[in-house]
Amino acid sequence: MLNNPLSHGLWEKTAPAAPSTPVLDAASTADVAIVGAGYTGLSAALHLAEAGRKVVLVEAVDVGYGGAGRNVGLINGGMWTMPQELPDVLGPIYGERLLDLLGDAPLYVRGLIQKHGIGCELETAGTLHLAVGESGLKEIEERQRQWSARGAPVTVLSAEETARRVGSTAYSGSLHDPRAGTLQPLAYARGLAQAAIAAGASIHTGSAATGLAYENGQWTVRTARGSVTAPWLVFSTDAYSTGPFETIRKEQVYLPYFNFATKPLAPAQLETILPGHEGCWDTREILSSFRMDRAGRLVFGSVGALRNTGRAVHRDWSRRALKKLFPQLGAVEFEAEWFGWIGMSDDALPRFHKFGPQAVGFSAYNGRGIAPGTIFGKTLADHVLGRIAEADLPLPLTEVRIPAFRPVKEAWYEAGAQVAHFAGARF
Repeated sequence: MLNNPLSHGLWEKTAPAAPSTPVLDAASTADVAIVGAGYTGLSAALHLAEAGRKVVLVEAVDVGYGGAGRNVGLINGGMWTMPQELPDVLGPIYGERLLDLLGDAPLYVRGLIQKHGIGCELETAGTLHLAVGESGLKEIEERQRQWSARGAPVTVLSAEETARRVGSTAYSGSLHDPRAGTLQPLAYARGLAQAAIAAGASIHTGSAATGLAYENGQWTVRTARGSVTAPWLVFSTDAYSTGPFETIRKEQVYLPYFNFATKPLAPAQLETILPGHEGCWDTREILSSFRMDRAGRLVFGSVGALRNTGRAVHRDWSRRALKKLFPQLGAVEFEAEWFGWIGMSDDALPRFHKFGPQAVGFSAYNGRGIAPGTIFGKTLADHVLGRIAEADLPLPLTEVRIPAFRPVKEAWYEAGAQVAHFAGARF
């Protein structure tokens, strides 16, 4: 997008064409105005349009331009944190409510894809959280204990079974979540947009929100060439927020994340490397993730930005790390490379904010955008439709909190990842 191959990489090369979404070039009215065409905004638009509401969505660049079109493509349940941390931080009511919602969210994504026939390379073999060493094994065992206490069907796999499923002996075990899976993230975003348009929603790309006003019970979102006025406003710009919603971005610390995609592997390699097509990530502090796409490309990623010296450092580390994990790969050739930004809140949990009367949004997905974004979009639609009261939402209303030393932390994460990867996987 924007003639930048480092923004969406493999996903832009292999996704179906985006639906027609013209620039907003006139004043319009709606029942609900939505800003942001990521998973949350698109899901909200789809569910509201299906309920018969007139929806106008504006997006600064294109469908899936932000995190929705750049991520690894893991459909995970819950958040990065341990399950018990949600009620510990949010209290038992909101914490357990959020756990229930997010635990089942991957299954909801599957159902939505099936219902609307979205072609996005959906894989339903689950995910593997890979344990590195004894400490990693203890971590996944504790995750399994906490999830199982809530009825989740997760299991700890032995080192031997993990090696069979992954194709590497690098791990001491893994946590298998059969609810989860993988998909082509940009294709999924474009499919949601197509379904929303088919249901009656109007989506306008290249239409950044430049101004926001509230008068006589109506919100007006202004763009360079038009506007939309509605009694309800849903903002879903998250980590890529700009303009009137920039405070949402400022509340989050950017964590850079890159991905490299190999050329399609040979048939013999595909027999041993992720033959079941599970999505994987490990327990290291600077984690790595990998999964297979439908054409047999291995997508491998970690923390870091592919800019300045980081591009060469992270590419060289990725080649070394893959050779150590999968000796059967031989020489590693990459077909695509890209990176983006994960928005991290100070407690690694999402937020529910309001900009005023009937102006609502969720944000700060902390690297878990696909399933939470989809289900939060539906939740916002249900709230607008009067099906869920504010007191019954899965998160309490909070004020925007700007973290201290945010620019310093962001620079540290980017530089620290380079240092770690410059030295990593050399022996």
